[in-house]
Amino acid sequence: MSCPVCSRPTDAKYRPFCSRRCADVDLGRWLTGTYVIPTEEADQEDTPDPHPDDDSPRRPS
Repeated sequence: MSCPVCSRPTDAKYRPFCSRRCADVDLGRWLTGTYVIPTEEADQEDTPDPHPDDDSPRRPS
């Protein structure tokens, strides 16, 4: 198995990375948002509002 950051052989102590440096680089990528896990919420934001001009709540007649 190779390190996902630099492709060197992994070290059992830092698996799946080859060193602490590569493990820290990977952690930094997660913390800065480089890696993003998509959610359904993001998909819902892209869905157009069926009544974009009507801001009032619907009331029964």
